[in-house]
Formats: sequence, structure tokens, C-alpha cells
Amino acid sequence: MPELPEVETVRRGLEPHLAGAKLSAVRLHRSNLRYPFPERFAERLEGAVVLRLERRAKYLLFYLDTQDVWVTHLGMTGRFQVNDSPEDLANYYHAVAPDEKHLHFQCLATLPDGKVSRIDYYDPRRFGFMLLLKPDELYQSKWFKGLGVEPLSDELNAGVLLKMAEGRNVNLKALLMAQGHEKRGGIAGLGNIYVCEALWRARLSPDHKASALRPKEAEALVEAIRTVLEEAVASGGSSISDFAAASGELGYFQHRFCVYDRKGQPCPRHDGGLIERKVHQGRSSFYCPVCQK
Repeated sequence: MPELPEVETVRRGLEPHLAGAKLSAVRLHRSNLRYPFPERFAERLEGAVVLRLERRAKYLLFYLDTQDVWVTHLGMTGRFQVNDSPEDLANYYHAVAPDEKHLHFQCLATLPDGKVSRIDYYDPRRFGFMLLLKPDELYQSKWFKGLGVEPLSDELNAGVLLKMAEGRNVNLKALLMAQGHEKRGGIAGLGNIYVCEALWRARLSPDHKASALRPKEAEALVEAIRTVLEEAVASGGSSISDFAAASGELGYFQHRFCVYDRKGQPCPRHDGGLIERKVHQGRSSFYCPVCQK
């Protein structure tokens, strides 16, 4: 599933083409994705102007001048593709063309200067979905209510993390994977790949008990989370299976993984450890047993 850096990469790729653009020629090629498209979805998007694009956790938010917010979750294989001309993909050496049979949504976006882009949405497994919500109901909806702090914002710091961990009888992997739908809160948008990488950078075991987290460890972990996410965004995210940016470009952060999916390989710290794999809450954890005690 695309994680926060991949979703942010998509947002940044769409922004130059959609911010300030008027939508037209909206077409739905099926009636549903994970859920049915909103009632009169194409009609309500037709003629709307996109005021701004935001991201919350792993959701894309397109604020429209119609007082609607067009929300998109990419699910496992959802992908936006921007086409300024039929030859666009040829401009990207590493671009991957999507399969036309999985094209489910498309529209034209016309900027104030007259430039027109075609925005296509593909989703082979159809686990993604699109919503239309009013701004005042957005954060009261079941998808957003209770979401935790944004890891790339100033909301996340060592004190906040320690408060989340206080008295918690769970391991750090579970604590970091929680999205915040609970009383003690959580961190929104963190997924399995970047949790594994952040724990390695902070030299903390995924089995480390949350309630035993110390202030210095919390500081190191917050710094590791922020650094690994920023580096991943700068690299265009990680292309493990289906992910590609809105340009068609693949992400490159997977070439910089230190532990994720590297079972049996030497730890990059050259400490004599071999990367091990363990399952936590049904997800694979990769870590070095030597430097992540």
C-alpha cells in the first residue's frame, strides 16, 4: 500500500496541474472502486475549480470552489497519471505506462493560463476510493475523526511521543503503526516500510516495550521518523509493486532501504548483525538484532 511519502509525492506531482484548474469532461468508467462513487460525482466535479491540494495521513484532499472536498485514498494500487500530451510518457526514462483496462476515472484540468492536462486514475485491485465531503464534516467523518498527529509537522515531538507511549503494554512497532483512532492518539500515515526504517535509524528494537521508552530514545525516534520520511519524499517514494508518481516516474527510495525486505543481509552498520524478519500484528518487521537490542 502506498505510504505517506508516496501519497505526498502524488500530491506534489498533481499540484502544478490541478491547483487553480477548472475541471471538465469528467468521466467514470465504472460505478465503483472500493465503494460506489459518490452520488452525482461526475456532475458535481464538472466545472468546479480546485482551490488547493492537501494531504492528511494517506488521503489526498482537493478543495473545490463548490464547497466540496474531493477526497481520494489510493488503496493498494491506485495511481493518478497526468497527461499533457500523448507523448508525455516518452519524456521520462523510467516511466511506467499504466494498463488502460484499469482506467476508472478521468477528467480535464484547465489552468488559468489555458494549459490543459488530462488526469487519469487507474486502480487494478480497486481498493482505492473517492469521496465528496463538506469541509465542516471532513474531520468528523469516520475516515478522519481521531487521526493522529502528522509526522512531518511540528505536532510530533519527543514529549508527544512519550505521552502516547506512557503506560502502553504494546511494542514500539504497534505504537508507531497505530493511526490515532484511540484515546492516547497516534501518528497518522506511518506505514510498515518507514516504521522499520525509522526504528533501525533510532537503534530501537520493534519489540521494545512502549511504556519503557526513555526521553533520549523518544528524541532519536522522532528525528529518525522525520528524516526517513523527508528522504523518501525527496526520492519520490518507494516503488515496491505498483506505485508510480503522477508523471509515471518510479520512486527510488527502495534502493536506500537499510533493513526493510533485507532478511539475511548484513546490517549496513557493519556490526556483524544479519537482518532478521519477525511478524508483528500480521506485518513483517525487519531489524538488526545487534544494533537494535
